[in-house]
Amino acid sequence: MPPVPPSRPGRRAVLGGLLGALTLTGCGALSSKPRVREWNLFGGGDGARLLQIHQQYVAEHPGVAFQAHTLAWGPPFYTKLAMSAAGGRAPEVATMHMSRLKGFSPTTMLDPIPVELLAAAGVQQSDFLPATWDRCVIDGRLYAVPLDQHPFVLYYNLEICKKAGLLGPDNKIKPVKGVTPFLDMLRAVKETTGKYAVSVDTTSPWRLWWTLYGQLEGEFFSPDGKELVIDDAKALEALDLIAKLASEGLTPRSANYAALVAQFSNGEAGLSFNGEWEVTTYQTAKLPFSMAPFPVVYDVPKFQGDSHTFVLPHQARRNADDTKATIEYIAWMLKHSVEWAAGGHIPAYQPVVQSQEYLDLKPQAEYRSVAPNVFYDPDAWFSGSGAQLENESAAAFSGIATGQATPKSALAQFKAATQKLLDTPSPV
Repeated sequence: MPPVPPSRPGRRAVLGGLLGALTLTGCGALSSKPRVREWNLFGGGDGARLLQIHQQYVAEHPGVAFQAHTLAWGPPFYTKLAMSAAGGRAPEVATMHMSRLKGFSPTTMLDPIPVELLAAAGVQQSDFLPATWDRCVIDGRLYAVPLDQHPFVLYYNLEICKKAGLLGPDNKIKPVKGVTPFLDMLRAVKETTGKYAVSVDTTSPWRLWWTLYGQLEGEFFSPDGKELVIDDAKALEALDLIAKLASEGLTPRSANYAALVAQFSNGEAGLSFNGEWEVTTYQTAKLPFSMAPFPVVYDVPKFQGDSHTFVLPHQARRNADDTKATIEYIAWMLKHSVEWAAGGHIPAYQPVVQSQEYLDLKPQAEYRSVAPNVFYDPDAWFSGSGAQLENESAAAFSGIATGQATPKSALAQFKAATQKLLDTPSPV
C-alpha cells in the first residue's frame, strides 16, 4: 500500500504514527483458545479497510484469540519487528513488504511457513503467479505468503483527457508506447489544463526512475549482490527524461507527495504517476478519473512495485495450535482479498483475481495486467519500501526537476551513497 512509500513520505509516515496505537482484539481475556497476534503497518484508507476485514474475521472465528496491532509505517515498524524476532518474543504473524524480505535475514529472523498447513487450509503454490511465489522461497523454504501487489500506475482525469483527445471509444485512455508518443500525450494534457500534464512526487522520484530504468533493462547489483553494477548510460537516459518533463513544465519543478495528490485532485494536472493506493481518495472526492498501466516508455514492460506479505516472525517457542490458527488466518485473508483490493492493491491470490467480483471492481481491475511485470526494488538490507536506498535516491535525484542538479551529478551522488551502504555490514 502502496504507497509515500518514502517512499510515501508524507502519507504513510504521518498516518502510521497517528495510528500506532490502533488495536483490534477478539479475545477478551486470553484463554486456552489458540492465539493469533498480528502486527501490521497500515494507516489511512488501508488501515480502515483492514480493520473492517478483521472485524469480519473475528466475528467468524470466535474460537481464536485474535489481536491486531497497527504500528508506525516504515523504519519504526521494521525496527520493532526485528527486535521482537531477535528476542524470540514476536507475534504469531506480521506484514512485511516483499522488497524487505531478503534484507531482513529471513533464515534467522523469521520462521518458515509450514506449507503442509497452508495446503490443509486450501492454499497452494499454484494459486500464485510463479514469479511472486518464487520470491518468497529462500534456501528452499517458504518464508512469506504474498497478499497483494501494488504497482506504479497511471491515473487519468476523464474529462481532461477527453478534451485532450486521449480517450478511445470505450472511454479509456489510449495506450502509448515509446518516448515520443509518451511526450505527445503529456503535451496534449498540459495544453488542456493550462498548468501541468502530470502530478508526480519530484522530491522522491525513486518509483518513476526505477520504472524507467527497469524498462531499459538496467542492472543494479551483480547476481551475488556484492557489487554495484548500475548502467550509467541507461540510468542517465531515464534521469534525462525526468529532467525534460520538468523543464518543459509537463511536471512541477518541485512537488512532494501531498502536492501530487492535490494537483491531480484539483485539475492542475490531468494525469498522475503514483502507486495505486490513492484510488479511495479520489473516489471519495468524486473525481472523474480512471486508471491504467503506466506507459511502456522504453523497451520492456516493467513497473516499480512491491507486495505486502504475511510472515511468521521468529518465536523461541512457537506453539503448534497457535501456528495452525495463524496459517488458517492467512488463508482466510487471501480468500477475502477482494475486499482488500477495493483499496487498489492487486490480489496475489489468483482465484480472487479471476473472480467476477474482482473483475467488476473499477477502476481497480483496469491495471491488473501489470502483475507479472512488477519490478521490485533491488535486494539488499538497505533497500525496499521506505528504506535508506529510496532516501538516498530522493536526496540525489530531487534536484534534477528543480534544475539544481544535473542528471550526471545526481547519478554520481546516488552511486557514491549506494556504494557506502553496500560497504556497510547488515545490522541483522
